[in-house]
Amino acid sequence: MPLHPDHAPQGRDTPLPIRGTHRVNGHAMQPPWPEGMAEIVLGLGCFWGAERLFWQLPGVHVTAVGYAGGVTPNPTYAETCSGRTGHAEVVRVVFDPDEIDLEALLRVFWEAHDPTQGNRQGNDIGSQYRSIILTTKPAQREAAERSRDAYAEALSRSGRDPVTTEIEPLEAFYVAEEYHQQYLAKNPGGYCGLKGTGISCPIG
Repeated sequence: MPLHPDHAPQGRDTPLPIRGTHRVNGHAMQPPWPEGMAEIVLGLGCFWGAERLFWQLPGVHVTAVGYAGGVTPNPTYAETCSGRTGHAEVVRVVFDPDEIDLEALLRVFWEAHDPTQGNRQGNDIGSQYRSIILTTKPAQREAAERSRDAYAEALSRSGRDPVTTEIEPLEAFYVAEEYHQQYLAKNPGGYCGLKGTGISCPIG
């Protein structure tokens, strides 16, 4: 999201502190990852429900929620929600490509939210809720763009608006506060804003 750094919160030099162990599977939430793992960062609205969606998938090694796509280093939740950092709420997904391929992850991503809404998901309004894919390899970006085009066509055939999802190389992932990590494992009755379009993504 274009944002002039002079208008953004200054941020901080050090990451926000987290315990670093995934509450559900016990894996380390910070690199280095085990050999052979791949990483992609996905934003599809409020990151609480999004993280749970991905940690439940076979082949996903670990997840963490955080902020990415903006300019403020190591922002807080309050700073991100101000809309002045340029960041989106995102999920870092570390996965084993031998167990789950990227197309399968992308299909889950597209079908779990409405990527046509711009700076919102349903009643969650603001640039931090925008749809975004942040890739770690050129091949990931190419696959993401193919999947976007395929889903955009499927949505168009159903009379939906154009896809607004951003696809960019990942510059930095900033981990969110500890209380956000695996939030719905800690609070099973907590808020989950995920709501797809009901339209299947024709990839994979």
